[in-house]
Amino acid sequence: MQVLKQKEMQKGVAAIEMAVVLMPMLLLCFGITELGRALYYYDGLAKATRGAARYLSQQSLASPPLGETADSIRLKARSLALCGANDCTGQPALVPGLSLAMISVCDPVACPATHNNVPTGQGTTNLVSVTVGASTPFNFASLIPWAVMSMDFGPISITMASSTN
Repeated sequence: MQVLKQKEMQKGVAAIEMAVVLMPMLLLCFGITELGRALYYYDGLAKATRGAARYLSQQSLASPPLGETADSIRLKARSLALCGANDCTGQPALVPGLSLAMISVCDPVACPATHNNVPTGQGTTNLVSVTVGASTPFNFASLIPWAVMSMDFGPISITMASSTN
């Protein structure tokens, strides 16, 4: 009889130990998963920004091709950062929650004071910049707020030398 009570007590103690250990383990597991998702979003934003800057660096904004304007080229670069295509009509954003208003572009024509004829060690060059989150920060909305809080990402900016002067 006494042996039976000891076994039942051991089962109860094991259940309590499991409950005490399970909560921190769940918090750790969900926290790692959610932080991984935040890192995935940040990486997606950085890659989209780099792709848009690369496209913009290959365009001649001072003398755009026939049928193009400097503003239309800037819009294409912003669209590339938003959805990965020149026209985002009907296409989802590469990163959920990203909007065209969060993406800004600076080039030798739009920002001549900082991007036109910038001195280098071997002469001058023109620069182009694409920034996500300069005016409106990108908000990462956590799916599990009790594990990881929602957060605003700081501005992600890529600057490249323009291949056309």
